[in-house]
Amino acid sequence: MNLSIVIPVYNEHANLPMLFEAIYNTMKNINQSWEVVFVDDGSADNSLEILQSYAQKDPEHIRVVSFRRNFGQTAAIAAGIDYSVGDIIVLLDADMQNDPADIPLLLAKLEEGYDLVSGWRKIRKDNALTRNFPSMIANKIISWVTGVHLHDYGCTLKAYRREVLEGFRLYGEMHRFIPVYASSVGAKITEMPVNHHPRRFGKTKYGMERTVKVILDLFTVKFLVSYSAKPIYVFGSAGGFLILLSAISLGYLFVRRVFFEVAISTSPLLPMTAMFFILGFQSILMGLIAEMLVRTYHESQRKPTYTIRKKININE
Repeated sequence: MNLSIVIPVYNEHANLPMLFEAIYNTMKNINQSWEVVFVDDGSADNSLEILQSYAQKDPEHIRVVSFRRNFGQTAAIAAGIDYSVGDIIVLLDADMQNDPADIPLLLAKLEEGYDLVSGWRKIRKDNALTRNFPSMIANKIISWVTGVHLHDYGCTLKAYRREVLEGFRLYGEMHRFIPVYASSVGAKITEMPVNHHPRRFGKTKYGMERTVKVILDLFTVKFLVSYSAKPIYVFGSAGGFLILLSAISLGYLFVRRVFFEVAISTSPLLPMTAMFFILGFQSILMGLIAEMLVRTYHESQRKPTYTIRKKININE
């Protein structure tokens, strides 16, 4: 199997017939073996029934994984990757705002030697105030913090070589940070403009609250990418800085006592000095504990972030 297209689905029954038509129109011109892995993320409409009907008609190409409940887009993408077999994986939304016709362009870009090609919705057809502006700010922050500069982290349409997706698990809203993880293992990354269409049916699952989750996940990603192997560096640095503040404060109190005869015990700096020292020492101890946890984590078994109700045309 050369190509796997992974599509998370949540309450998209009205868009699915158009999506299937667009996929077949695109894939008939691609001269390689392919599959589409749909992950039904606990849909409350008849999305699963539609997926089942297409899977029965075309068991060669259509695979379906169904969750017991709604676990979120990140878990759905993780499941799709886990149950796909292609050497190249393309992620795609089911809402028809991404265009399957762009898939050959992404594949052609991969053939130039890249490991990851990220779609860039250069002309977005979303609400400018509630969607486009927060997304622009988030993209700039993520690029600045991680050092992986992309215009559109939120665009699901991306093409990956499978090897750059191995070695990490996805949680929370972390699917958008896959390029950061891929970069950490040396992936060659580029981006290219892709089509973006206004949503015709259904309603968006994204809101302003998601921006907060993304920012919080960014802290986790930065820590995992930069310090997961040696957490003592971040905890030890913080602890060392606090102990240094404590030493400076104590030296200042000492100078005041010796040269200006100002009592140390009555100064509010004394409890602050003690607090800085204690916090610094605790931070270093937390770093040592984190080091032990990291070793346990790397040696532990991988556990999925989802549970499966059924699998259709999935080979174990």
